[in-house]
Amino acid sequence: MTRAAITGAFGTKVGELPQASCMSLHVDAALGALDDAGLKRQDIDGVLCAYSITEPHLMLSSVFCEYFGIEPNVNTAIQAGGATACIMVMQAAALVSAGICRHVLVVTGDNRLTGLSRDGAVKALSEVGSPQFERPFGMSVPAAYALVAQRYMYEYGLTAEQLAAVAVTARRHAARHPNSQMTKPITIEDVVRSKSIATPLHLLDCCPISDGGGAVIVSSMDAARDLRQRPVQVLGTGQGHTHEHIMCAPSLTEYGCAVSSQRAFAAADVTVADIDIAEIYDSFTITLVAELESIGFFQKGEAGPAALRGELDLGGRLPCNTHGGLLSHGHPGAAGGLYHVIEAVAQLRGMATGRQVEDAELAFVHGDGGILSAHCSLVLGTA
Repeated sequence: MTRAAITGAFGTKVGELPQASCMSLHVDAALGALDDAGLKRQDIDGVLCAYSITEPHLMLSSVFCEYFGIEPNVNTAIQAGGATACIMVMQAAALVSAGICRHVLVVTGDNRLTGLSRDGAVKALSEVGSPQFERPFGMSVPAAYALVAQRYMYEYGLTAEQLAAVAVTARRHAARHPNSQMTKPITIEDVVRSKSIATPLHLLDCCPISDGGGAVIVSSMDAARDLRQRPVQVLGTGQGHTHEHIMCAPSLTEYGCAVSSQRAFAAADVTVADIDIAEIYDSFTITLVAELESIGFFQKGEAGPAALRGELDLGGRLPCNTHGGLLSHGHPGAAGGLYHVIEAVAQLRGMATGRQVEDAELAFVHGDGGILSAHCSLVLGTA
């Protein structure tokens, strides 16, 4: 069994990209990752794609390979909501470790902002809810996450200002990244006074809809050593799944990320205390708070106050989502989750210009799909 490493990584600009299509974003991201690694198309012997709302297809990975002009040995699409990107990296690492592939391209992209009407976006995102017991009563994705936020406020005294601090920190990080969608500074007052979406969540507690693409290449370590960039090792991976629909969640304060992260930490032989930087799915401010606490970076009730104290910023106790996360860097579907991986790679290479975490050697990356439903964790490290 050989170690797997990320050898190429690239994210497109994020935001309103009216000239882009789903497939053009895939291609731009793939070409960027290939160039970053110093590889050619014919070097890729495995391809993993995610899914698209604007160009839905049962075999999106086959569509991409046809469009891109390659015929890999392994070719498949994976769909697990926001956990998809991390699951694809986990799968790619498994393919490499088993000797099935040498270079697996993980590629994502969607033009949700310019490729969908407002009604189309609402319809696509509402399909997360149970068709029998949630959708008929108007349950939306923000409303489901609002239930989580309400419970946290009741159980642990979480406040709107503490949630707002998460959004403010994300915006501060995003302003340091040249590709971010949302860079205008905001204050805690801006967040709590923004439009109410689903009590207690306000507009600025929610991630934007975006256009964008991202790709990484996962290679065997023996192949990685001769490539252009310093490889970033995939040291540990893990998944955890407890439910699909929020009405079936066994808890509104404990989630599968507790299991997935412990599996990843155990595989990497590290603990939560060893992590230098965290890149964690943050579709809403409450998403990040819930996951930080379930994973074990903070005790219950501590993540909100920590955000308010600046502990998630550069120089803080746990620099988190240093590219701006979904909340401000942007959220073009599965690519949004992959941006967390791409940022971790940049940090571990020491190439995160203007936002570099000093001496970063271990990064934790996490993806969450559905309503805190599907979870996948990665531990990445310098080679």
